[in-house]
Amino acid sequence: MQQTTYQITDKTGSHKLTEFLCQEGQFLLPMVELISGAEMAVDELIAVTGRAAIEAVLTLSAQEVAGPKHPGKQAGEITWYGRQKTTIALSERKLRVEKPRLRRKGSGVDKEVAIPAYEAMLGNSRLGRRILEILLAGVSTRNYRKILPEMAETVAVSKSNLSREFIDASEQTLKDLCERRLEGKDILIVYLDGIQFGQTHVIVALGVDAQGYKHVLGLREGSSENATVVKDLLADIVARGLEVGRRRLFVIDGSKALCKAIDEVFGTNNPIQRCRNHKIRNVLDYLPQDRHETVRCAMKAAFQLSADQGIAKLKKLSEWLMQEHPSAGESLLEGLEEMFTINRLELPSALRRCLASTNVIESPNAGIRQKTGRVTRWRDGQMVLRWTASALVVLEKRMRRIMGHQQLWILAAKLQDQEDEQTVATKIKSA
Repeated sequence: MQQTTYQITDKTGSHKLTEFLCQEGQFLLPMVELISGAEMAVDELIAVTGRAAIEAVLTLSAQEVAGPKHPGKQAGEITWYGRQKTTIALSERKLRVEKPRLRRKGSGVDKEVAIPAYEAMLGNSRLGRRILEILLAGVSTRNYRKILPEMAETVAVSKSNLSREFIDASEQTLKDLCERRLEGKDILIVYLDGIQFGQTHVIVALGVDAQGYKHVLGLREGSSENATVVKDLLADIVARGLEVGRRRLFVIDGSKALCKAIDEVFGTNNPIQRCRNHKIRNVLDYLPQDRHETVRCAMKAAFQLSADQGIAKLKKLSEWLMQEHPSAGESLLEGLEEMFTINRLELPSALRRCLASTNVIESPNAGIRQKTGRVTRWRDGQMVLRWTASALVVLEKRMRRIMGHQQLWILAAKLQDQEDEQTVATKIKSA
């Protein structure tokens, strides 16, 4: 039987359908009276007519396969075989409907015949994605049913079913993020920082291209103190297309493992800037409260100087701290050279502000905590990764360009100049 293909050409308007219902819509008159008498809600009307429309579509689709239904014995190879209750997943709920059943004549196990429209409805469900969006907006699974419209013939979405839908959607989001290709992205800066959920640590890599736009590069379960985990994350980013030969600036939280992994994966010629905010917090943790403001101001003032002057000032500050608080003095000296990488590059002050710390990546981390704040128990690392990836993908769409992005061309030129200088030096050595 030749099938006729129909297409809705006016998806935004409904004038034609409205005219048809007014002309042929005698069945709506009782509902008009009920609504006028405040005995039926508009939601109920939408649900009833929507259910009838879906069942009509399923019946018409079945007719295209088996032909019109006739009383008595049917002569065709495919026959009508009663009706079956089922559900159709809408964007935020499931609707209970009845669909016709078709069977093929003859013996055999696989005699059921699929209805094309029903199969299409099953394949195009947006329920999982919509649940993912709502949960990330801060609605707990316990309260989800309260926000759904209580419409006639609507199947309640249980907490267990909701969780399964969310797990499936978030697993796919995590998979897509971890398989995201990076070829062609002119990544100039890579930020690396960690976030903790319960006992689970997650390392996030965020890239900034030459125009200042931010891109989530990847994530891994594990601490930034674990060199193996960090190396695996960076190696995976390279495997997905991030060019190794390109010289970049890496901004990290201060972990030695991060430096080691960067050198092993990307080479030792990439400048590394340690987060100054992390350094200040680490030093202050060793000091009594009454010394915090003095040391904080001294460190911030030193960071504004040239590299040589700033390092000299902080070494003197360390000597002073050693007298009463040796742990604070030692913490200040650790990784001191990498505190002034952006000073050595002689970048503009507006650009240095966003390159001096991992705030660019800590801001999304704060957004992740906000979106996962209703989770009371983290069952395992995979659950943490699913939630983190889902939140990052949502937040990425709203990320703005970094401050000072108009001057990123200066950073690109400085990195290129240093790369050229190192190439020349290497050729001279080998000559």
